[in-house]
Amino acid sequence: MKRVIREAAVGLGLCALALSADAAGSADRGRELFESTQLGTSGTSCSSCHPGGKKLEWAGSSYDDAKLAAIVNRCIEKALKGKPLDPGGEDMKALMQLIRSFGNPGG
Repeated sequence: MKRVIREAAVGLGLCALALSADAAGSADRGRELFESTQLGTSGTSCSSCHPGGKKLEWAGSSYDDAKLAAIVNRCIEKALKGKPLDPGGEDMKALMQLIRSFGNPGG
């Protein structure tokens, strides 16, 4: 029962994140997702393993969108214990925009 409630809460949290249209596709939205524990059930976020984008500086310039989206989703599924994002969705685009910015601190 606790698991069902937790999954429902995570689902609602993801829906709330997805409805934030003002920041969709932006680096601000990407940062919000990157720092959120709502992408999974492990209680951690992307920034738990990559504070300030550490060890991701190369990722944005090394992979095309499809490969980077697959890597992001693998981290969400394995490390965060969450459900993968739509590879073409606004949340994924926002996360990839943020990740690409780690290799270009001025941009």
